Amino acid sequence: MRVQTASAPITRTRPEVSRAWLLAAAATFAIAWGGNEFTPLLVMYRQADGFSAITVDVLLFAYVLGIVPALLIGGPLSDRLGRRPLMLPAPPLAAAGSLLLALGTSSAPLLIAGRVLSGIALGLAMAVGGSWIKELSSEPWGDGRGGVRRAAMSLTAGFGAGAGVAGALAQWAPWPGVLPYAVNIVGSLAAGAALIAAPETRPSRADERPLRADLAIPSAGHRRFWFVVAPLAPWVFGAAASAYAVMPALMADHVSRAPVAFSALLCVVTLGCGFVVQSLGRRIDTPDGVRAVVVALALLVAGMCLAAWAATRLSVWTALPAAALLGCGYGMALVAGLQQVQRIARPDDLAGLTAVFYGISYLGFGIPVVLALGSQALPTLLTYPAMFGVGAVAAALCLAVVIAGHRTHRPALPAPVTSL
Repeated sequence: MRVQTASAPITRTRPEVSRAWLLAAAATFAIAWGGNEFTPLLVMYRQADGFSAITVDVLLFAYVLGIVPALLIGGPLSDRLGRRPLMLPAPPLAAAGSLLLALGTSSAPLLIAGRVLSGIALGLAMAVGGSWIKELSSEPWGDGRGGVRRAAMSLTAGFGAGAGVAGALAQWAPWPGVLPYAVNIVGSLAAGAALIAAPETRPSRADERPLRADLAIPSAGHRRFWFVVAPLAPWVFGAAASAYAVMPALMADHVSRAPVAFSALLCVVTLGCGFVVQSLGRRIDTPDGVRAVVVALALLVAGMCLAAWAATRLSVWTALPAAALLGCGYGMALVAGLQQVQRIARPDDLAGLTAVFYGISYLGFGIPVVLALGSQALPTLLTYPAMFGVGAVAAALCLAVVIAGHRTHRPALPAPVTSL
């Protein structure tokens, strides 16, 4: 039997109500900045520090080792203990991750440790911070509008700004392996200090159930999640990684005057297009349908096809449109997936189901490693254009699964939840 602790009534003036969500959004922005500042520097680590292509891609993927546990544990824990206890440590963890990255310019173990810490912070921001932003956007703290969109856009804006600033500093400023991370350390600590003022939206509860019962996340067994949301999820960051991790590596020899800056440009184009699309996602989506999911996967099919062509041509004027289209697919997939999660989740496991969605979505960051291994193992057969073509076919198959899954498993959540 659950006994929820009593909480004092919250009385706020209207200006405070309208701005409360900004505190959580600013922290999420700073943490996402730290999560993606490393990406445009991949070219630098490959060229200046002598890391192999596979090693660099493993370093990119390493922060998934921090993200997934933080998502799967932090989200359900925040449903039980409250948002503040789980989210307040995230900005300092992001700062610590950036510090290790700054100290480990030529040390793979230090870089991996820094990436894992950045991943833990980002996992907390995505599962706990995203739920906190949504709740702070609702009454009595907010205006009741755009919570999911604000959470998605805070992440995307942080990803884009972090990549753009880090790439520019690494290309043209002194101390290229240190200064980009120093900026994030300052920003994360400042955002963390401001976050202390954010109100709690989910008071901790005294519960006789064991903790593992909360980690079960009942809504994750809903068939609609597995047949509509799960086929979409890996493409969120699969599209992003293809655009701003794989494409810069292919283009490095063709933009030799400023390879790091061009890598940053591809990041900004990808995430900028994703940011714009996210602002339109709510209009495309329908409460009882999968229009936004279908649009996302259609964009991803087209984006993979264009990436295959760009990998053949290897010119600036083909790489940029491919990154833009993949960015549109990323943005629509992220907001569409979060909206579906919001409809499926029960009131007491929103953060937990959001964590599962993000955990699956971050598997997409393994795509650069898979492509690099495939290209190295069978260079004549598994060319990058061919592998992008296979990606287009896979996205089309996922689209077919989503359409069939929507027809079979409608949006309304039955009680009890149907398990697989």
